[in-house]
Amino acid sequence: MVPMISKPNRLAWVFGWLLAFASVPASASLNVFACEPEWASLVSALLPDATITTATTAWQDPHYIEARPSLIAAMRKADLAVCTGASLEAGWLPSLISRAANRKIQPGSEGLFFAADHAPLHQSHEHVDRSMGDVHPEGDPHLHLSPDAIPLVADALAERLAALVPDQQAQIQMRYIRWRGEWNQQRQSWRSAARQLAGTGVVTQHSTFDYLLRWLGIEVIADLEPKPGLPPGSAHLRNVLATPDLARASVIIVASYQDDRPARWLSSQSGVPAIVLPGTVTGQPGEETLEQVINLIVDTLLNHQEPTNVE
Repeated sequence: MVPMISKPNRLAWVFGWLLAFASVPASASLNVFACEPEWASLVSALLPDATITTATTAWQDPHYIEARPSLIAAMRKADLAVCTGASLEAGWLPSLISRAANRKIQPGSEGLFFAADHAPLHQSHEHVDRSMGDVHPEGDPHLHLSPDAIPLVADALAERLAALVPDQQAQIQMRYIRWRGEWNQQRQSWRSAARQLAGTGVVTQHSTFDYLLRWLGIEVIADLEPKPGLPPGSAHLRNVLATPDLARASVIIVASYQDDRPARWLSSQSGVPAIVLPGTVTGQPGEETLEQVINLIVDTLLNHQEPTNVE
């Protein structure tokens, strides 16, 4: 016969089990600080249970962010910071790191990951000065829309995450393999689109879309910025309007964080349609991953350009 346990003893027995259960260490989620939404999205794909704070949104210029107290607090408790690098965040990230005083997140440490360190960059410069505008000596840091660069970044990020949470190494690797397969499948459809878009032209503002445009074989006929990082002025816009090749542009594209008034003015004067596109992941339906954002951009370009060079 099973002995009966009195109510006081039963409560003590349950309380003892609760204490024993509470003493077992749980697998805590990784605290991740993402400088831009694209890296938050990529971390989430590889480690869904990570706690992620994103410093910027698709409607903010990642070059210029205030080191707010909330961001300092998030950086202070982060186990990993994932940023673009190549001086994109040079105006605010060093100050944020210094004020957070988190030993895990320091230059050269395992807790600080720069995407630009893991993929080749376009347009590097041996010499840079202020007369050139907002030019990055390491190269163009806006690599997040590059179909070829992102798999390299994802591979390195998966390795870094596995090192930080070794008990989830197998799961992270499995998610990366699945992600890579889906990305490669999407890349095949983008290659098909590139055969139609190659040789066509667009007008842009800044280099936000340059990696993808170059990959698609699309020529940037003119830039609304007189120099990188300098806002479009009326004199420069008139020069763009007088560009002989402007007639070859099928669309003027600006990113969601940019002022679209210069593009709208040029459109009204030239007849070339102006379109605002997400420069990165927005979190809205259909814009929650880099694959979806690239799909949206490619589909928009196809819808505004006559197919050429179709094989």
